[in-house]
Amino acid sequence: MTRVTFIGAGSVVFTRQLIADLLRYRDLAGLEIVLHDIDPERLAVAEGTARHVDERLDGRATISAESDRRRALAGADFVINMVQVGGIRATVSDLEIPAARGLLQTIGDTTGVGGVFRALRTFPLLSALTADMREICPDAHLLNYTNPMAMNIWWASVVAPDISAIGLCHSVFWTVNDLCELVGVPIEGTSYRAAGVNHQSWLLEWTHEGRDLYPALRDRIREDPELSRRVRVEMFRRIGYYPTETSEHSSEYLSWFLRSREQVERFRLQPLEYLGISEENVAEFEATKAALAAGTPLTLEDEASEYAPQLIHSLVTDTPRLIHGNVVNRGLIDNLPQGAVVEVPVQVDGNGIAPQPMGALPVQCAALNRPYVSVAELTIEAARTGNPTLIRQAVLMDPNASSALTPEQIWELCNDLVAAHGELLPEPLREIIPADRI
Repeated sequence: MTRVTFIGAGSVVFTRQLIADLLRYRDLAGLEIVLHDIDPERLAVAEGTARHVDERLDGRATISAESDRRRALAGADFVINMVQVGGIRATVSDLEIPAARGLLQTIGDTTGVGGVFRALRTFPLLSALTADMREICPDAHLLNYTNPMAMNIWWASVVAPDISAIGLCHSVFWTVNDLCELVGVPIEGTSYRAAGVNHQSWLLEWTHEGRDLYPALRDRIREDPELSRRVRVEMFRRIGYYPTETSEHSSEYLSWFLRSREQVERFRLQPLEYLGISEENVAEFEATKAALAAGTPLTLEDEASEYAPQLIHSLVTDTPRLIHGNVVNRGLIDNLPQGAVVEVPVQVDGNGIAPQPMGALPVQCAALNRPYVSVAELTIEAARTGNPTLIRQAVLMDPNASSALTPEQIWELCNDLVAAHGELLPEPLREIIPADRI
């Protein structure tokens, strides 16, 4: 029997995709799926969704729902974390409060001011979750999907270095999938490896049946001037390697794009885009609840190519796979800080999870990654020490924030967000710090 526990299972669309992908593996016999969420309504919808998917895919799994996290963890082999601490209300604060002060973000969940405050809200949950795992299921693998990915896995390595934890993100796969479509090459027969940091990794190798595909991409960009109005194409033009996250996300990790109206228009960006995405997620939840109540079949997407089901299948059935994962840098990337969290190829099979050393990144790629790592490092240190000044210093190191706001304005913005998030933050970090304090 393989027991998979979903923490934050009320993210019903994502839960549905992951469960469907798991159940499509016919050789994963005796699968037990345990769903946990602190919201009773969302938990009930998640359970109904899981049972519906299981019935549609031949009813092979044992499904249960647990409002108590510790009971949900009992006997777990894999723990999938999808929690969004603070929900949509906190997300709105992370985007609208900075925007009111002149700092624009598109998604606001990975780095910069939005990522910093989302991390600080999430760390207490991760501390409690890993403490429970150590007591109840110490040999289970923690598979994290919650952003900010790099900060969360880094925090887990600080508070629970004995727990096997890996961060999983689909951005590398879908980048390659979309690029193959763009240059007219099937993804079957394509080989690729990327490395860097989550949402800012670099496609270092990309070939089809041994042929380097970068020349074809350059030709395609030259043929279509509109492609040059995308953030990722501009990054590729300037850095020489293609980044593995969407243009919308990528724009907010740099100082190049959201700083002016002209750049926003030129690169076709939509500031505060995640507000609309969040509203769509709520609407999708309501639609799922209504469909279950009416007995209407849910839409089952094609295989989503998410890494968690692939990893579980490989470990359980000894099926070798190469995926990309977020893990602690222990000799994996030479020119990024050791102990930070990096994204690299990972070999998985019956022997376990084996991140692949990548040597040194191209120097320009590593240089662009380092501010991202610095924001994460200062956020980790703020939570570890309880020093609220480090929150402000983390945001100060963010290229997007420092391109739009003065240091004094960054202090004031952080005070606004501390007040907005209140008890969601660790108690020592709730202090309001005057911008003129010495």
